[in-house]
Amino acid sequence: MFKSFRARLIATVIALIGLTAGIVGTVSFVVVRSSLRSQLVDDSVARAEFNITVLASTDQLPAGAGRAELEASRLTDRFLLRETGGVFVEFADGDQFASSLGLLAADAALSSDLRAIVAQGRFGYEFLTLDEDAMLVVGGRRPEIGPDFYFFYSANSVANALSALARVLLVVGLGVTTLGALAAGVIARRVLKPVAVAGDAATRMAEGDLTVRVPAGTHDELGRMAIAFNTMAASLERQIGELVAAHARERRFTADVSHELRTPLTALVNEAAHLKDRLGKLSESDRDVGDMLVADVGRLRSLVEDLLEVSRLDAGVSGIDVAEIDVERFLEAVIADRHPQTVRRFEGASLGTIRTDQRSLERVVGNLLDNARHHAPRAAVSVSAAVDDQWLRIAVADEGPGVSAEDLPHLFDRFFKSDPSRQGGSGLGLAIAQQHARRLGGEISARAGDHGGLVFHVELPVSESLHGGDVHENRPAQSEA
Repeated sequence: MFKSFRARLIATVIALIGLTAGIVGTVSFVVVRSSLRSQLVDDSVARAEFNITVLASTDQLPAGAGRAELEASRLTDRFLLRETGGVFVEFADGDQFASSLGLLAADAALSSDLRAIVAQGRFGYEFLTLDEDAMLVVGGRRPEIGPDFYFFYSANSVANALSALARVLLVVGLGVTTLGALAAGVIARRVLKPVAVAGDAATRMAEGDLTVRVPAGTHDELGRMAIAFNTMAASLERQIGELVAAHARERRFTADVSHELRTPLTALVNEAAHLKDRLGKLSESDRDVGDMLVADVGRLRSLVEDLLEVSRLDAGVSGIDVAEIDVERFLEAVIADRHPQTVRRFEGASLGTIRTDQRSLERVVGNLLDNARHHAPRAAVSVSAAVDDQWLRIAVADEGPGVSAEDLPHLFDRFFKSDPSRQGGSGLGLAIAQQHARRLGGEISARAGDHGGLVFHVELPVSESLHGGDVHENRPAQSEA
């Protein structure tokens, strides 16, 4: 219900204030009610005791007297003059007397517990309601044989006072809770302000601003948190700066080495080509050495070209050259050049034309086919393609040995080889393909095939708006088809 910590804090404070106000109000009400009732009971019991022992003595009302004698004695008038609200009398023979018509129902209203106390010769009392009036009933028996007198005293003043007190306590409780809510909001805002500042700083840092710092204006826990955050931010900024510098040095080193190797490599390639044309004139042992030399020069040339390609992609020196491409004819040409035995599975009568960078698309598809040819030799390879919703989707699948589940997430890492002892390949082909796909705003994913091997999924945007500024965050969720 309350998603923010601030809302939960305010709600907790309000609940505590409301609970405290409720407890204080309830205790106050109970104490006042007990005090008022106790005072009323003490006064009323004292009057009832005087009425029975003094006014209703045997001199005024003989022992064994009945209703007629009570009425003739006019004791009830004397009782009423002493602030008694009414009198109800029960005689030993079962006869009853009520000082007013309203007390005729007293016989049914009096509890059996009160009657039992009175029958024991003790004074008892209870609160009850007669005709919507709050009454205190005090009962007692005249020694030794009665009758039993029940004196009724009005308790409306006590009830009204308690009702007024309850209203006051309710209003005060609501007022205190409201003020507490306002104070809780102010306090929560002040207390959580450093936390909010730290949260904003963390968000800015996550977005790449490593210079952000949190002001440490206090010496409490929040101040120490700000100091720790600033220390962490400074350390992170320094470490990331060192990593960026190291990465830049690595890029420059790769680019410089590749460029420097290119000139002597060109000479080696030309010399290897010259040697290859004359291998037939050599002896068998020399011919074997020449074949190995030509093959090694070819692998070296491929490695240097891949390194140069990686350097150019890292530097971002080459832009995107958008052109019209017939998808089916393009894929046929790449397949014929890289892996002629590949099975074609194109959806629809024609894939039509798209607008994208032909060179990057060729590198993506070609490197995936090269990967299948090198790592799944003599295995069946298929290419499927479809164009829908301005997206080109290509799947390159092979039925080769595949890779382990642990190696699958690392297939696009540079220089990664699932089998390092295996000869051939630089370990850069899939990394280069991924960089070209992302350069076009797309992505390549890999998964294990249903019948072994690997399946690579390529998703590339092919709309009229494709330019160098397109970002790959706009691509849809990767499908498993």
